[in-house]
Amino acid sequence: MSDDYADILNLPRPEPARHKRMPAENRAAQFMPFAALTGYEDAIGKTAEEVRERAELEGDLFAEEGKIYD
Repeated sequence: MSDDYADILNLPRPEPARHKRMPAENRAAQFMPFAALTGYEDAIGKTAEEVRERAELEGDLFAEEGKIYD
């Protein structure tokens, strides 16, 4: 199979005729992740905080009743 491409394997990379090459930084930016779910991280953080607060409150209630659950 390598013989199939032997004639083009070591050729220089072609340069665009109509425009300059895009800088590597800009090319890489095209593939950067994006926030498909805007606000999702904030919502998860808020829910986590509410769960922590409720767990602390319930922990205090269990401690008052003499029932401590870890």
